[in-house]
Amino acid sequence: MNALLETVRSGHYAKKQIHSRSALISWSHRGRFATGLRLARRVGGTRVLDYGCGDGTFLALLLQSESAEAEASALRPTRSAIKIAVGAEVNRSLVDDCRQRFAGQAELKFELVDDLNRPDAQGSFDTVYCMEVFEHVVEPAPILDRLHRLLAPGGALVISVPIETGLPVVVKQVVRRVAGWRGIGHYPGTTGYTAMELLRSVFAGSTQHIPRPVFANQDGSAFHDHKGFNWRVLRTLIEERFELIQQTTSPFAGLGPQLGTQRWFIARKT
Repeated sequence: MNALLETVRSGHYAKKQIHSRSALISWSHRGRFATGLRLARRVGGTRVLDYGCGDGTFLALLLQSESAEAEASALRPTRSAIKIAVGAEVNRSLVDDCRQRFAGQAELKFELVDDLNRPDAQGSFDTVYCMEVFEHVVEPAPILDRLHRLLAPGGALVISVPIETGLPVVVKQVVRRVAGWRGIGHYPGTTGYTAMELLRSVFAGSTQHIPRPVFANQDGSAFHDHKGFNWRVLRTLIEERFELIQQTTSPFAGLGPQLGTQRWFIARKT
C-alpha cells in the first residue's frame, strides 16, 4: 500500500467510516467515496476544494486515483490533472492534523473555512466538493452562497448528503442502534425518533417534516445531527442558486432515494 493510502488509514473519520469494525458501515462509506471519485472523473477541474474535508480522506483518494489513472493512460491524451487541492474545515485542530499527516503532498493544502473569505479565493476553484456537511448546517443558504462565490464561472459543485427519509431512515436507525450496542463510532449520540416522527420521516415530502434538534459546539456555534434531515429541502435551495445538472444515489445509483443511503447533486455555476 502506498504512503498516501497509509496516511488515509490513520485519519480520525476514516477509522470509523471506511475502516469501521462494522462491515455494513464500512461498505456503505466505501460506496460513498467510490461514487464521489466517479463523479470527480466526470466534472474534472485543476483547482478543487473540499469544503468540510474532515480528515482529508476524499482529497487523498482523489489524488491517488488521479495518479493511477495517469499511469494507466500514459500513452493516451487525458484531461488536465489537478494542480492544487484545498481542504477546508471550521475546526483548527482538524486543519492542523491534516497539514501534519499530509505534509509530504505538495499539491494538498488545508485551510480554515474563514480563510476562504480572502478576495483572491473568490472565483478561484473549478470544482467544489461538499460531502456529508449540509445535514449538520443550521443555516444552509449562506453556505451555498459562499460556495457560489468560491466557484469560477461555469464551475461544478458536487454535494452529497445522507438520505434520512423513506425506508432508508428506518434501516439506518436499526444499524445505528446495533452499532451503539457494539460501541462502534459515534452512533450512541444520534438523537432517537418517536414513533410519529419516524412515520413522518418515512413519508416526508419536499418540506421540513419534523423539528430538528439543535446542539452547541464548545465555541458556541450551532449544529444539527442527522435527525430530521430532508434532502429535498436542500435540493430546493441548490436549485435557487445553481443549475442542477444531475442527481444520483449511492451506493448504487439504480436504487434511487427510496433505497439508497446518500443523495448526490451535481450543479453548475452559471
